[in-house]
Amino acid sequence: MPYLIEFQGGESSKSIDKELKEALEQASTLYKTRQDPPPDGETLVRRAEGDLAPMLDALWGAGYYDATLRIEIAGQPLALGRTTPPNVARGAESFRAREAVPVKIVVTPGPLFHLRNIAIVDARTRSPFTPEQLPPKVVKLRPGDPARAADIRATQAALIDHFRSLSYPLAKVANVRPTVFHREDVMGVAIAIDTGPRAPFGPVTVSGKSNVDPKVVRSMIYIEPGDPYSPAAVAASRKSVLKLPAISSVRMREPDHLDANRQLPIDAEGTDRKPHVVGLSARYSTLDGPALRAYWQHRNLFGGAESLRLEGDLFVPPRTNTRALDNLKDFELADLGGRFKASFVKPGLYGTRNDLLLDGMVERDNTGGDVFGGYSSKRATASAAIRHRFTDTFSTQFGVTAERGTTSDSLGTVDYSLFGLQAAVTYDSTDRLLDPTKGIRATGTVTAYPEFLGSSVGIVESRAQASTYYAIDDEARYVLAGRLGLGSVSGASLGDIPSTHRFYAGGGGSVRGYRFRSLSPLGPTGEVIGGRSLVEASLEARIKITDTIGLVPFFDAGGAFEPAYPDFSQPLRYSAGLGFRYYTAVGPIRVDVALPLNRREGDNRWALYVGIGQAF
Repeated sequence: MPYLIEFQGGESSKSIDKELKEALEQASTLYKTRQDPPPDGETLVRRAEGDLAPMLDALWGAGYYDATLRIEIAGQPLALGRTTPPNVARGAESFRAREAVPVKIVVTPGPLFHLRNIAIVDARTRSPFTPEQLPPKVVKLRPGDPARAADIRATQAALIDHFRSLSYPLAKVANVRPTVFHREDVMGVAIAIDTGPRAPFGPVTVSGKSNVDPKVVRSMIYIEPGDPYSPAAVAASRKSVLKLPAISSVRMREPDHLDANRQLPIDAEGTDRKPHVVGLSARYSTLDGPALRAYWQHRNLFGGAESLRLEGDLFVPPRTNTRALDNLKDFELADLGGRFKASFVKPGLYGTRNDLLLDGMVERDNTGGDVFGGYSSKRATASAAIRHRFTDTFSTQFGVTAERGTTSDSLGTVDYSLFGLQAAVTYDSTDRLLDPTKGIRATGTVTAYPEFLGSSVGIVESRAQASTYYAIDDEARYVLAGRLGLGSVSGASLGDIPSTHRFYAGGGGSVRGYRFRSLSPLGPTGEVIGGRSLVEASLEARIKITDTIGLVPFFDAGGAFEPAYPDFSQPLRYSAGLGFRYYTAVGPIRVDVALPLNRREGDNRWALYVGIGQAF
């Protein structure tokens, strides 16, 4: 027996506020099951009777405490608390096989009630909290605000979050007492909070059916017994454990009581990902060239969350300072590049916060197919390092690296061997990987290749990059983002340094709008030769227009220089543009249009970039 449902305003009101109508629709079984009609009129009546109380609760929850509600089926009313006469079901049956039964929900909201006062007291002493214990900004409700149940519940949650952040892990709402004054259209609310005892963290255990060594999982949790209890620390530990590729989800369990030492123990229960993963990706850019990538990864090789990843790339790099390829007839074998990489990570060595990192790569690259182009290179690299994680945001890394290769450009051919010592620092306090709204990301690396270790050229290479993110509003709809990158290589003249260790700017991850690796000092005939220092900077304003659509105006600047430090002897190149963002559960889909502001002869007038995640 299909039916047609309609919401109407009662008495003088002909329509219902949009938000109030949505609240009624969410509370109404009639509305939610309208595509699943009942078999007969009696079932339709029972379904409607079950709606009366929930929808009246929805009206009260919206702050309308004098609201009235009536449901009419086939023009005959049902009333709350009364037995429905049989003629209502018979009236519905009269529509069988003719048309949908008309069902009207008639609502008279009445006046919107407001808060007269909000009293928040300690459940044990029955006295109000002091401003030091409970700052006024925590209580978002104020006298005069609409007396909505959702706002009152949100305040209760904010109060519990506040006291838990002060190391009261068992804080709870002991009692909520609302008092409605119908004649004055106001309501008073008294909330009693039982903070419970202040307590530190207790022992941290790892449980569940995961095949990952519990000691490795425990090494990713930066909570120690005796540390002050903090929900932020629990959330950070969960996020840290999820950095293990072998773990898909983790639950941080907190008991509802303290242990014998008056501490709160924590248990982490992890769930595994599938151990193997394969992937294939394709990319095309008129500035950066086409590329194919395939990889295979084992996420838990020996049961200790060891990750082994094999990755192969095939690409056609652009010809610097000239068009990449006009057509297939222009293609030469020298235009083709390839790369094979293998990486192994052993986290939590012997249950400590030390990780073993092993990497190897063989590569054939070419950034120029003619006399105006950049360089060609063939090289093989290998490195081994130990990374120590001090916290979930800060780590250091020390290791050794070796490289053997040949590079060739307009300055000549360099056959080289490099054996070096490397130190790196990483700091990341951002909240999201692909769409950060707050925090700082910073990395710094120094690699020394001394001749006494067997290097054919003694150089010291330094790189640093930092980005910061600041949300202007609480909902992070307006975010300012900035990035700064620096680089330097010293110890040898430019011609003695392999082309792969010189600096170039330009491209999607650098100064948008310019060709990939096209910004650097120029050789005698105008060819790009790379520099010994680098400066890059970007500034973005990330603005959400709706929950899924955003705009991002941006400005980029950068360049490479011949000295080992930026002396700005070469002009910086600037670009500006506008980006479009479509926000998904995975991350934002990014479309950027960049315009070079002080372009050179041969530079394009604009460039388009498409990807997943923010630009930095």
